[in-house]
Amino acid sequence: MMPTLYGTSPEEKRQEIKTYFHHCYKRYESLFTLVNNEEAYIKKADALRHPIIFYYGHTATFFINKFKLAKMIDARVDPHLESIFAVGVDEMSWDDLNEKHYEWPSLTQTQTYRDKVYDIVNDVIDTLPLTLPITETSPWWVIMMGIEHENIHLETSSVLIRQLPFSWVKPNEAWTECESDAPAPQNELIEVSSALVTLGKSKDAMLFGWDNEYGHHSAEIPAFKAAKYLTSNAEYLAFVEDGGYTHDAYWCEEGRAWKSYTKAKAPLFWIENKEGYDFRTLSRQIVLPLSWPVLVNHLEAAAFCQWKSAISNSNIVLPTEDEYVRLRDVSGIKPYAEWGEEEEGIANINLETFASCVPVNRYKQGDFYDVIGNVWQWSRTPIYPFEGFKVHPIYDDFTVPTYDGKHNLINGGSWISCGNLATQKSRYGFRRHFYQHAGFRYIESSYEEKVVTDYYTKDDIISQYCHFAWGENALGVENYPAACASIALEYMNDKPKAKAFDIGCAIGRSTFELARGFDEVIGVDFSARFIQEAEVIRQEGVLRYAMPTEGDLEAFYEVKLEDFNLEKEKAKVSFWQADACNLKPIFKDFDLIFAGNLIDRLYDPKKFLDSMAERINAGGLLILASPYTWQEESTPKEKWIGGYKRDGENVTTLQGLEEILGKDFKLVDTKDVPFVIQETARKHQHTIAQMSIWEKK
Repeated sequence: MMPTLYGTSPEEKRQEIKTYFHHCYKRYESLFTLVNNEEAYIKKADALRHPIIFYYGHTATFFINKFKLAKMIDARVDPHLESIFAVGVDEMSWDDLNEKHYEWPSLTQTQTYRDKVYDIVNDVIDTLPLTLPITETSPWWVIMMGIEHENIHLETSSVLIRQLPFSWVKPNEAWTECESDAPAPQNELIEVSSALVTLGKSKDAMLFGWDNEYGHHSAEIPAFKAAKYLTSNAEYLAFVEDGGYTHDAYWCEEGRAWKSYTKAKAPLFWIENKEGYDFRTLSRQIVLPLSWPVLVNHLEAAAFCQWKSAISNSNIVLPTEDEYVRLRDVSGIKPYAEWGEEEEGIANINLETFASCVPVNRYKQGDFYDVIGNVWQWSRTPIYPFEGFKVHPIYDDFTVPTYDGKHNLINGGSWISCGNLATQKSRYGFRRHFYQHAGFRYIESSYEEKVVTDYYTKDDIISQYCHFAWGENALGVENYPAACASIALEYMNDKPKAKAFDIGCAIGRSTFELARGFDEVIGVDFSARFIQEAEVIRQEGVLRYAMPTEGDLEAFYEVKLEDFNLEKEKAKVSFWQADACNLKPIFKDFDLIFAGNLIDRLYDPKKFLDSMAERINAGGLLILASPYTWQEESTPKEKWIGGYKRDGENVTTLQGLEEILGKDFKLVDTKDVPFVIQETARKHQHTIAQMSIWEKK
């Protein structure tokens, strides 16, 4: 059972969390024992995902990355592997899924790495001071974050293993699959009365949660009818046999494009044979179990509903998140944290029964079956933030990149949903063409949901950076990223300008500006939230954001690349999420590297600077700009490269730079570059950065 955040004995809680960590970490490793061929680890099961060796190493790297960010450990385990395993779990445009960029480690190397991380996490758990309750600001929250992150990948990795060739997998007694099937029950619609639903959780909740769970949302839900059972393979088979995959009228534009690309004629895990269909479980091929829930993506589920509407002359749709919660309320299922012995065996969830689905009429919950468990249930709701949403600073890109109208919520959990995924408050959104252990329950409803996904960016920090990059300030100071890029191009003069690297690019203005003179510019930033906004303007040519003016009042802005004569430059620009202190080897052969307002915000600036020479061509420039506002919140004091006394003498940052860079670079020039950050209409920060220009010897 997932540990609560409360208790009376810190030492008992410490042991409880340690036991939970051991169980989850080893359970994840156990899943991979289903793979019997090492080649399977480095071959993609899904063209839009990394090979499974990435996910096997990624969950361990997550612990190290977050522990480093939270300053819970001092040293990395293996910087090379941690650069490989850090990013790339979704098909965001800044996720690097290019196989040419990777030399995957062996399974033995990865296992050795996982073993080392296991020991480090154990040591942290054994020695870290613990006070109760555990709150969002506690380092123990970060430990729970790492454990629950691995629980997520237990589920997503099992989907990828399920897509491997049969010759590369083997059954395992620890992952026993259900073998029973029966005639599928006849589905029927049951009335659900109208009521107010309330979603979200408070900061004093008993269990760990992800950022999107917190806040408040409520809505009056009118009466609707919901299917008694999840849609079974038998029920979906009727859609397939009626030409459901060939009738484009049932499919939305996105669905038609997906169908054309994949040539799909049936669900992914159905295997056509002469008599009909077989079915792919984790490790076996069996006759299609007609009484089990169908496994489909959102596009297929929505197409079925269109077909069902046509043949029944009614309005059949997928439920919204609100309607699902209403259905869960009437089922009377207790919250996960309140489960006791009497709740055992009430659902096919948390690996309580089998490592597979079971018939849709096995687990009754109120008047319905499988309101939770068996398979996730697709909703028609794109994931969005509740009122009061705030990101967690240690994992600021967990949910925000999915607030794009392209990720729909799945509800209820599946047979392999463990920990947070099994809780009633969990919220997970996936791209509509993705496969999870997900099916659906259809409803008859005319409810119109009011969810805004195409919204103006309102996060205060993000809005400030949007305005810093693309807005004008009331003090009349030249736009800083544009000014820096212009100066950089001046100093490049007659030097080669094939490729530039913009490290700490934030919202991307300097990246675009450098593209005025370079053939290619790569912008990277540690924050996926910054990269997300940079990608919005690169892809759509427009960026919208809101800035506070006074109190609760706001001003709304819309900026376009064409307004800056940068429309053509977007073809030369790309953005990636990356850690400046642990960059991948592929980032090399640059004629210019620019790092604006970066070095005094790094956890190890010397390590960053030491890696620059190998990435810049001879005669190329390294340009650094910074106000040198060193602070221990960003950089441990012992890693400052200036702004301190040594042997009684002042050491400036420029002196520190000369000591570190002098062997490989010649200092060409320095100059001051002012900038302004606007907080409200009448509050501005005016700062002067020092730019230093270094030429590679």
